[in-house]
Order: sequence, then C-alpha cells, then structure tokens
Amino acid sequence: MTEDRKPPALPLRPDKVVRLGLARCMRSILAILCFLSSVICPLAATAEGISINKAEARLSEDGYQLSASYDINLTFTAQQALTRGIPLYFVGEFSLTRSRWYWLDEAIFQGEQTVKLSYNVLTRQYRISRGALFQNFANFEDMLNILARQSSAAIPAKLIKKDGNYVASVRLRLDTSQLPKLLQVNALAGKDWDLNSDWYRWVIRPAEIAARGEDKTE
Repeated sequence: MTEDRKPPALPLRPDKVVRLGLARCMRSILAILCFLSSVICPLAATAEGISINKAEARLSEDGYQLSASYDINLTFTAQQALTRGIPLYFVGEFSLTRSRWYWLDEAIFQGEQTVKLSYNVLTRQYRISRGALFQNFANFEDMLNILARQSSAAIPAKLIKKDGNYVASVRLRLDTSQLPKLLQVNALAGKDWDLNSDWYRWVIRPAEIAARGEDKTE
C-alpha cells in the first residue's frame, strides 16, 4: 500500500514576493485615501469664514442700490459664544467710486449697516437685529440666510452720470471691537474670530443698468 505525498511547496521567487508586497501596500494606501476623502470632503464643503456669492447694482425709483449675498460659515468658537449669550455684530460695507485718469478716484458713496446676532437661552430662539427692527428664528441656519443678504441704502441717481464707469465694492465682516474685552484679546491672537469676506469689487455701467433695469455680476 502506497501513501500519496504532496510535493513540498516551492519557495516564492523574489520578484513575486516584491509584487505581493506592493499589492498589499497599494490596498492599504487606497483604504487610507478613501477614509481621508470621506472625512476631508465634508469639511472642505463647509469651510469656516465668509465668502462672496453674488453682487449686483440695481436702479429703482429711489436711486441705485448695491446688494450682495454671501456664503457664511461661523467658526466653532463664534457659534459657541453665540449660544452662550454673547451677541455678534456684523458690518456690511458698501462703496461706489468713479475712476479719473487725471486725479484720484472720486468717492460717490460710502455706507455700512450693522447687524446684531443674538440667542435667547430661555426661549431657545435666535434673533437678528438692525437698529430697532428685529426678527426671531427657531434655528441657526434661517438666521444666517438673512444675514447673508446685504443691501446698501439708496444712492441718489443724480450723483451718477449715465455715461461713466464706476467701481462698486462690498464687504461683510465681524466687528470684533464689540466683543467682550477678553474675547477681543483672543481675536487679536488667533483665527477663531477671523470672519471677513474681504472686499469684492466689480465695474458697473449706469447706461447698461438703465437699459436693462439691472446689472448682475457673479
């Protein structure tokens, strides 16, 4: 009676060992990349700060008006301060200038509007205030949607020549000077309170606005 014996396994050649090792490394790297993409992409989509979304100039019976909409994502520190009863003041700034080749630019209009964000811990409601006017909100996102839309006061049409070209500028920023003193010190030392869209500028042509009713730029 004979016994079948399996031949001993041959050792892998060095080149096969290298290929197997590389394949395993590639699988590990792909797994890590997939994990990182699932974590980083959502964070990138909700990057903290303020950025311009759209700006436009319109002509109405009251005159010209500059308006802008922003994408706003408050920092974690700012949100925590708000929910703990610390109001946040945002300033929307607007300007309109006319270029002059022979002299400095002519300032036609400069204006700003302050908006106050606050939270009532007892009623669990958010509030947005402009002077004596205010509006309450049940959730944080609805309040930000209102803050994101800013408009200037009316600019008298008589100040603007229809045959000229003008540069409009808009900006939205957090007014850190109205934070409590201790937080003002923190704002100078870190980026937790750095909420500023920076100036966004575009050229408007009154003749075109009058012809089609409005001039929109994105």
